[in-house]
Amino acid sequence: MFNTKTIRGREQRTAWILTIPALLMLLFVFGYPIIRAFWLSLFTQNLGTRLQPVFSGFDNYSRMAGDGRFWQSFWVTIIFTVSSVLLELLLGLAIALILNQKFFGRGLVRTSAIIPWALPTALIGLAWAWIFNDQFGIVNDILLRLGIINTGINWLGDPTLAMFAVIFADVWKTTPFISILLLAGLQSISPDLYEAHSIDGATPWQNFRQITLPLLLPQILIAMLFRFAQAFGVFDLIQVMTGGGPGGATEVVSLYIYSTVMRYLDFGYGSALVVVTFLLLVLAVAIASLLLNKTRARTGTT
Repeated sequence: MFNTKTIRGREQRTAWILTIPALLMLLFVFGYPIIRAFWLSLFTQNLGTRLQPVFSGFDNYSRMAGDGRFWQSFWVTIIFTVSSVLLELLLGLAIALILNQKFFGRGLVRTSAIIPWALPTALIGLAWAWIFNDQFGIVNDILLRLGIINTGINWLGDPTLAMFAVIFADVWKTTPFISILLLAGLQSISPDLYEAHSIDGATPWQNFRQITLPLLLPQILIAMLFRFAQAFGVFDLIQVMTGGGPGGATEVVSLYIYSTVMRYLDFGYGSALVVVTFLLLVLAVAIASLLLNKTRARTGTT
């Protein structure tokens, strides 16, 4: 007779043995850079003024508290992240609901819908920079032909319009990612639930509100978790489209860190910015994971 505890213990040890190489790789790839960044943040090291690092403790973090440019870039990052993620969620859900229906050519439409997300972000940023160009952009050309405007709009030269442009470009590119995730969630919902609910006299809106939305909440939170992490660390799209301008109106935290380290060669302060940004992102992900676990427990999903 087999001992269940012994077999379970062997399986757990085998699982740990197989997992340890992957954990070590993750620790080396992700853990070491963060530890190194924290260590560098304790030093004053600016290659433009001083070659040798000088230990300064938490002076870089104190400096950050009074850095107006950092707080401005942090606020810009929050605006960009919240706006893009919410818009992508709404549009992605609408597209997923459409793609979940049966119609001719559905497979081709599903395949085509993912193309914007698969394209390189830098290439997309360059394309949208030309689309919003004040002299040669297609957006101004269409508005002029329709008689909506009389002269070209400097989309990327105005602070508010530049933020709108980069959010629009990001939403266009990454909405397919959310729609595919939500589509997978929709396909896991049994049609029998809708049939039984319709027999009881439920309307399509009631089906969506009482069946689709509750059962789709785990996938919605997962999609938001992925997109929040990506949008919070956005770099290439804004770097190509506006470079953080005009006047820092679209300068997110990642661009400020890049400028601090690569342009001003301030490695100590740049490392402190990396550490704080990383901790804020971890905090946001932890909160989202907690909400996801509560949602799974409430809906009974795995």
